[in-house]
Amino acid sequence: MNKGTTVRPLSWRTLCSLLLAMFTIAAGFGVVLPILPATIARVAGTTDTVALSRHTGILTGTYTLAVFMFAPLWGRVADRYGRQPIILMGVFGFSITLVIFAFAETLPLLYLGRFLNGLFASSIAPAAYALVGDHAPTKEWRAHRFALLNMSGAAGFLVGPMLGGLAVLGTRTLFPSLGEPMTYRSPFLAGSGFAFLVALAIWAFVPNPTSKEADAGGPPSTLNNNTALPRLLNISFVTAAAVGAFEVGLALRATQILNMSPYEVGLMFTECSLVMLVAQAIVFSPLVKPETTRWFLTPALAVLAVGLAGLPLATATVTTIIFVGMIAGSAGILSPIVTYWISLSAGERQGAELGRQTAAASLGQATGSAAGGLLFGVVFVPNAPFTLTAVVVLSGLVASIGLARLLAPPRKASA
Repeated sequence: MNKGTTVRPLSWRTLCSLLLAMFTIAAGFGVVLPILPATIARVAGTTDTVALSRHTGILTGTYTLAVFMFAPLWGRVADRYGRQPIILMGVFGFSITLVIFAFAETLPLLYLGRFLNGLFASSIAPAAYALVGDHAPTKEWRAHRFALLNMSGAAGFLVGPMLGGLAVLGTRTLFPSLGEPMTYRSPFLAGSGFAFLVALAIWAFVPNPTSKEADAGGPPSTLNNNTALPRLLNISFVTAAAVGAFEVGLALRATQILNMSPYEVGLMFTECSLVMLVAQAIVFSPLVKPETTRWFLTPALAVLAVGLAGLPLATATVTTIIFVGMIAGSAGILSPIVTYWISLSAGERQGAELGRQTAAASLGQATGSAAGGLLFGVVFVPNAPFTLTAVVVLSGLVASIGLARLLAPPRKASA
């Protein structure tokens, strides 16, 4: 940004459009989960539990693979051609590919639809965060808007699965004549319709880079990003891997060892989402200066490691809730803090670096989820999904040592 350039902050209608885009992609991912096995069973014509579990896992991984592959590319394209066209293309493409997934009648088409879901979804976060960073008049403004974007995505993940189940139930009750195939398509079609409306909002309210109001560029980076960015990406990967392993391990432990009902398991995951939302709201509230958030990285990683290591040792409901809260709270603040400092460190390459972060988190989520399932039956390492994941988190903790000082803004030379 040239000296003297005034950065115009985004209007609330623009910000709300971005929040809706983040919510839509997250909810669109979650809405599939409750009905994915039934969809696979209908398309594949099988009720074999092994086959259904395999395809469910691989389909979920296909989405994550697409995000990993294309998020950095979308980020670089957004740096070159502007944020609004990429966000608009992503939301509109996500809407179309949900329809493809809904009407797929063969497994290859299901996989194609899921891959395309991830391809278009991967464009949203890098471009949306970069657009907010472009128009940030102050660090506080950037931090608070980043927190809102994070919370919007978390809310989408929270309500997505619930909306999927409600859509099936509502269609079956109100329109029984449509039949089961259309009943199970209803969540995808509803999600597609909502995404299309959000795309219209993006087109109408998000600044076009060709206008006079286009991206001013935000404050230039003054941080040592060659050293800080790799460490921040490492923390992003480790945090996402921990969350992925924790979610799978918690579900398996709750049902197979603690004999919890699906309702009780659902309550624990609801607790996770709510704790994450509250933690993010507090960390990026006016009570906390954005510059101080860099000091939270190492303690949060330590709490995350302790929570993971302690969770399998908890036998009572209260202690389980405490450890779950520790994991959710620490992971919940790590992601937005890392996003904030990557944006601040990236300078003119915000889209590219935030795309790399999205890819790192996606790869971590996929790796952690796979490891959580594969390690659950390992007997030579006690509580392997949690113990080994805690060790991985400690590697992130090592990477965070000294990072707070590295991220400190340079001192102004005395007159």
